[in-house]
Amino acid sequence: MKKLVIASNNPGKLREFQHMLAPLGIEVLTQAQLGISEAEEPHVTFIENALAKARHVSLMSGLPALADDSGICVSVLGGAPGVYSARYAGEPKSDERNNQKLLQDMQGVADRRAHYYCVLVLVRHADDPQPVIAEGEWHGEIAQAQRGEGGFGYDPLFWLPELNKMSSELTRDEKHEISHRGKAMKVLLERLKVV
Repeated sequence: MKKLVIASNNPGKLREFQHMLAPLGIEVLTQAQLGISEAEEPHVTFIENALAKARHVSLMSGLPALADDSGICVSVLGGAPGVYSARYAGEPKSDERNNQKLLQDMQGVADRRAHYYCVLVLVRHADDPQPVIAEGEWHGEIAQAQRGEGGFGYDPLFWLPELNKMSSELTRDEKHEISHRGKAMKVLLERLKVV
């Protein structure tokens, strides 16, 4: 595989993918570079949304495509925001408004357990009958207030008790080593060796 299109317009995700895929010598393109619109994400599961995005971008580009669907799942909220993480506070998408809504929803709640979840789906062509699927989880807690300058999404609220840090306080390499997306990418790369 010489070229791969990332089925996302999220700048944070794109940076992470480009960094993680750079050592493989694969030319990484974005759907925006190719003028491909975002796919609909009507499904209630991460895997269905990722598969829909990967197939859409592969069909439109004629190239292999890698899609991610990920989000934060809060135990006491029954897994919400979940697949709606990017639009938790409504449209237009806003990390800041999403974080504020989550803080509001968690006000006075003692159980702060949460985890990030990521599923990656790679299709070699739009009708690929055997997409390569990899998952990763990253467990932590929702903090009482935002902190840190790095990362994106809910990172300023995602507390890692074992590190005594927020996700937003990790270096890029530290985050890639332990994050949900980093874990899923390691699994994906292993699976690509045998396909």
